[in-house]
Amino acid sequence: MSYEARFSFDERHQGGPGLVHGGLVSAALDEACGLVATWHRFPTVTARIFVRFRRPVHINRELVVAARVTSSRGRRIHVDGDLREGDEILAEARCALLHVSLEHFLQTPEGRAAGEAWSQRLGG
Repeated sequence: MSYEARFSFDERHQGGPGLVHGGLVSAALDEACGLVATWHRFPTVTARIFVRFRRPVHINRELVVAARVTSSRGRRIHVDGDLREGDEILAEARCALLHVSLEHFLQTPEGRAAGEAWSQRLGG
């Protein structure tokens, strides 16, 4: 199972002049890896993420973030991801995600409200 999306960062995402903040690069990779893991087994949370920054990520460039499930055993799902500009890999991620019960997200008022909204949309 895999996921791929095209997007760009802009001036609001700078860490240094013209460069994307590393935390946002990590967040983009975490989001892509989490999304594909959740498609694989709903719902999941990130247990561990290791990000390797290979090159600076410039703002206002078309980027591709990709993620793929590499293994799954029990509750643990391993996902690899990368952020590319063209054929050049700018950053890579190795993630371990855990399948959790839906109740994990229903523990907060926001989670309960989201659950009720989904239930109403599904006719429940």
